This record gives sequence, C-alpha cells and structure tokens, in this order.
Amino acid sequence: MAKTIRSTGQVALCQALVDARIKAGLGQAELATKLRCHQSLIARLESGQRRVDVVELVVLARAIGFDPYEVLAIVEVATEPDHRI
Repeated sequence: MAKTIRSTGQVALCQALVDARIKAGLGQAELATKLRCHQSLIARLESGQRRVDVVELVVLARAIGFDPYEVLAIVEVATEPDHRI
C-alpha cells in the first residue's frame, strides 16, 4: 500500500498532465498565463508536490484541451487495488 502523494496513480496523473500540456504545445508559463496563476503552481502540480482535486482537473482539461475522462482512465488503471485514502 503506497502513500497517496507518490502512489502509482498519483505519478500516472502527473505524467498524464505533463503529456497533455506538451501535446497541446504549451509550456508551463503559457499554461499558467491561461489559468491566471504562477508557473510555480503548474510545476508543483506536474511534479506531484501538490495534489490535483477534481475541479482543478476539469479546469486543467479545459485550458489544455484534453478529455478529463481519459486521464481518469489512466489513473484508474495505475492505482493499486489496495490503495487507501
């Protein structure tokens, strides 16, 4: 049973966000400008230093242009069956 911040599901989420941003041709600073936040927040989200809640996932999906359900499917597959909250 992994800790939630570095679990396989959390790592998969972070990587999916990075992959989606890069696929969209956005840098961290460009995404931060679109979201009206600091680039350091994007870096913390992508590195797993800060967790992403469901509402933030939807906002990120809109800003980057990805389907949040596809990212959730990636996280679901990666999350250990015995993962605890």
